[in-house]
Amino acid sequence: MAANATSSTKSTSTTNTSTTTKQAQAKPDAVEYVRQTAERTVDLPVGAALTVVDRFNEIVEPWTSRKAAERELKSFRTQVTREFSKLERRGASARRKATRQVRTTRNRVERDINKRRRSVETAVKRNRTEVTKRFRDVEGNLKKAQTTVSERVSSLV
Repeated sequence: MAANATSSTKSTSTTNTSTTTKQAQAKPDAVEYVRQTAERTVDLPVGAALTVVDRFNEIVEPWTSRKAAERELKSFRTQVTREFSKLERRGASARRKATRQVRTTRNRVERDINKRRRSVETAVKRNRTEVTKRFRDVEGNLKKAQTTVSERVSSLV
C-alpha cells in the first residue's frame, strides 16, 4: 500500500500544480481582456471625435482667409467649367450620333422606297405593254373576224 500511497500523492500533487498554473494564466488573461475592453471603450469615441474635427477643419480651412477663399472659389469655377465642357462634349456627341442614325435611317428608307417604286414602275410598264399587245391582238382578230363576216355576207347576198 505504501507504493499506492506514494503514487496517489504524486498524482494529486501534479494535478494541483496544473490547476494552479491554469488559474494563474486565467487571471492575467481576464485582466488583459478587461484592460483591452476599457481601452476600446475610451478609444472609440475619442477616435470618432478626432475624425469629425479633422473633416470639419478640411471643410473650413480653405475659407479662413480671403486669399484662400478666392483660391477655393477659383478652383470651384474651374471644376464647374470643366464639368460643363464635359457635358457639352457629351451632348454634342450624342446629337451627332442621333443625327447620323436619323440620316442613315432616312437613306435606308429612301433606298427601300426607290427600290419599291422602280419595281412598281417596271410592273406597270410590263403590264401596260402586255395589255397593249393583247389589245392589238384582239383588235387584229376583230378586224379579221369583221372581214370574214363581211366576205360571207357579201357572198350570201
